[in-house]
Amino acid sequence: MSKLAKFNMFCEKKIMPFANKLAKQRHLAAMRDAFMSLLPITLMGGVVAILKSPPVTENTTNILLLKWAEFASNNSEILNWLFTFTLGGMSLYIALGINYFLCKHYKMEAFLPSLFITVGFFLLVTNPIELGYASKSIEISYIDGKGLIPAIAISMFTVELYRFLKVRNFGKIEMPEGVPASLSDVFASFIPGFIIIIIYIIIFMIFNKMDTTLPKFMFSLLTPTFKAADSIFFVVFITLLTHFLWFFGIHDAALAGIMGPIRDGNLSINATAQVAGEQLPNVFTTPFWIYFVAIGGCGAVLGLAILLITAKSRQLNMMGKMGIVPALFGISEPLIFGVPLMLNPVFLIPFIFAATINAIITFLLMSQHIIGRTFSMLSWNMPSIVGAFFSTLDWKAALLVIVLIIVDMIIYYPFFKVYDKQLLAQEKE
Repeated sequence: MSKLAKFNMFCEKKIMPFANKLAKQRHLAAMRDAFMSLLPITLMGGVVAILKSPPVTENTTNILLLKWAEFASNNSEILNWLFTFTLGGMSLYIALGINYFLCKHYKMEAFLPSLFITVGFFLLVTNPIELGYASKSIEISYIDGKGLIPAIAISMFTVELYRFLKVRNFGKIEMPEGVPASLSDVFASFIPGFIIIIIYIIIFMIFNKMDTTLPKFMFSLLTPTFKAADSIFFVVFITLLTHFLWFFGIHDAALAGIMGPIRDGNLSINATAQVAGEQLPNVFTTPFWIYFVAIGGCGAVLGLAILLITAKSRQLNMMGKMGIVPALFGISEPLIFGVPLMLNPVFLIPFIFAATINAIITFLLMSQHIIGRTFSMLSWNMPSIVGAFFSTLDWKAALLVIVLIIVDMIIYYPFFKVYDKQLLAQEKE
């Protein structure tokens, strides 16, 4: 047995079961599904962030850009307000989404836990400034990506504790027969809900006495971790790991529950900074990954798809024609399974390293502010050239994607020629 075959067997027996188990873990799966379900809201927030950021300077003379700037100035209040409660309110929506998918996993109703989560979220993630009969003012600066970690913790804690108490009928108030089921559920949840809210009040009081809030405290503790995640070393590591696992058939969704909060949280923070006219702090975001790293989907296969159209082998030529349109819209599965790329030793090196080279080049250019950083996410399936421009509003970003596609083609080319020659010989037999 060859060394590659032994390695494949090791991955199938040891790595794949662990990765599949990780992908199905209920909390990570709930986080992954919550982030995916948030697309309509993040899309609207991305559009608003773009509308708020016309690429104009003092020397701009283009009439369309000047009209865009005039529109943004005249409607700044409504645009800021809309952004605050779309992409700028990501933490609250993620908390509610995790609640829904966790409750769905446990086959229990999600409405009452969602109310307790909302109470806990506003008690702990916002901060009172003025509370009176005439007016109430609270600080909401942590309801965006900066509050994701406490929001996730609040959601999971609430669902798990609520379920723990409900399963044991803790403090259940029995209602007489004939009382509507919905009313019975409310009384059955009275004591569990009361306990959950009391816990959140105690947590609020503790941090209030410390003259801080839970998200502010956690954000200060986790800032070194977030900075480490927004580094070229981490980006290279996660790109290599993702594509290594994909090569052996482990979908990148296995890591989505872990990477989603980091990438989407950084995006939300960047979007908030963009709307506020501040410098964007993060490079590693969801659009960075979608539009600049995984061009054509995992494996950066759009460059390969273009090469496949020129293949002499009928099989590869057909796969190129079938796979180029999906790859254009970020879907790589037809080529991964059809060429195939997965478990194909010929393509191991380019499949893993094409996207990694994309990540290195893009990270270096963005970190040095040669290319604009990303602040909006319009669609997972938007062609990378278009997505790169609208996520940065920098024409150089779109040009960079074109260059990266050419680089990917160069990386894939020698391996493509070897495989094309092999298949052509087989077809002539």
